Amino acid sequence: MQTSIDEARHGIIHNHGGPFGAVIVKDGEIIARAHNQVLKTNDPTAHAEVLAIRQASAALGKFDLSECEIYTTSQPCPMCLAAIFWARIKTVYYGSDKEDVAKIGFDDSRFYDLMYESTFEHELKVVNLDREASLELLDLWAKKPDKKLY
Repeated sequence: MQTSIDEARHGIIHNHGGPFGAVIVKDGEIIARAHNQVLKTNDPTAHAEVLAIRQASAALGKFDLSECEIYTTSQPCPMCLAAIFWARIKTVYYGSDKEDVAKIGFDDSRFYDLMYESTFEHELKVVNLDREASLELLDLWAKKPDKKLY
């Protein structure tokens, strides 16, 4: 989890995007790490989880990441959750939650209402982990004078 937090911090400091980082692990080894790069790339899909999935798939030479876990600094947005499903990842560890990020301007509640109110949890183990450390990233972002919301 610490590596995903470090990734998010790097992205915040370098104005790459929002305060989000993700790491994909297979057999206890990190195979991909990424941070949000929406602002850097002008790509609305350049979320940390999606970028980490792309890296992991390239590294492993396959799109089926069912042997992997993902650690992300925040509860995955619906787009990222869909990508996690497509990648067949079975466990998501996350820090801050959707209410936490809404407080700093990342309010995607209309999307969450569509996805998180469903019954997906019987197919995917979702574990809240290191929330306090992840909340520190949100605070860093909230205090950032040159941030851009998207």
